[in-house]
Amino acid sequence: MDRASALAAALAARGGPRLPGVEWPVSIDSTSNRLKELARGGAPEWTVVLADVQTAGRGREGRTWVSPPGGLYLSVLLRPRFEKVGLLPLAAGVAVAEATGDLGVRTELKWPNDVLASGRKLAGILSEAASGPAGVEWVALGVGVNLSFDAARLPPEMQDGVTSLAEEGVADVSVDAVAAAVLARLAVCCDALRSSPSAVVSAWRSHAAAWWGSLVDVRAGEAPLRGRLLEVDDEGALVLELESGTRRRLFSGEVTRVRRAAR
Repeated sequence: MDRASALAAALAARGGPRLPGVEWPVSIDSTSNRLKELARGGAPEWTVVLADVQTAGRGREGRTWVSPPGGLYLSVLLRPRFEKVGLLPLAAGVAVAEATGDLGVRTELKWPNDVLASGRKLAGILSEAASGPAGVEWVALGVGVNLSFDAARLPPEMQDGVTSLAEEGVADVSVDAVAAAVLARLAVCCDALRSSPSAVVSAWRSHAAAWWGSLVDVRAGEAPLRGRLLEVDDEGALVLELESGTRRRLFSGEVTRVRRAAR
C-alpha cells in the first residue's frame, strides 16, 4: 500500500473526509506554497499536500517553521461555505488538540495558533486565505506537529521549548495515523462552524492555556502592548485590559506574539 492509500485507509477508519488529491513528496520548500498553487488552479476542497521535510517551512508573519525529519507537515485546502471564516484558526487548534487527545496527550491552546504539551510547543497552525468579490474563495490551512525527532537537529535556542508526541508517550507516531486523526477532527470542526460557530469558540476556550487574568505582552504590528488577558470573545478576538484601563480587541492577523509579561 502506498502512503496516500495508507492515509486514505486511516481516514476511512475514523469516518473522516475523502481526499480528492494527495501530494506527498519527500522534501519540499513549503507544503502551503504548493497547496496555494493547486488552489489557484482550481483544486477541490480537502486536497492535501504533505512532506517528510520542508526546506522553507513558514510560521505566522513569515517566521521560519523548522521542519526536520520526524514531523507532520501538512497543508489542506478548504473552500469555506460559512460566515465565520475568521474562526478557522481556532477551529484548527481545537482539531489538533482533540486529535492529540485521542492519541493520549493532554494539550493546551495558546492564542492564536500554538498547541502546547507539558508547557512546550507540540504543534502550530498557519491559515492563509484568498478572497474574491464574493468573499473568501479558499483557505490553505497548514498544520505542523512534532512527531518524533532528535532535538539536536533544532537550533539551540529552540531545544528546551519544544516537545513531540513520542516524548509525550505516544506509541504510534506514524504520519498517516496522526494526519488522519487531525483531518478527521478538522472535518467535524468545519461542520460545527457551519451550524454552531459559538460551540467552536467554547471548545477552544475549554482547551485554552490558563492565562486568564495574567499580565501579557503582545506585539501587534509595531506597537507593543501590555495588558491583562481577559478572554477570547465569540468572534475569536483576544480581549485585553490595557494598563490605562481601556479594553482592546485583537485579531490573529494583527498579532505576531503573545507572551506572559515579566513583572
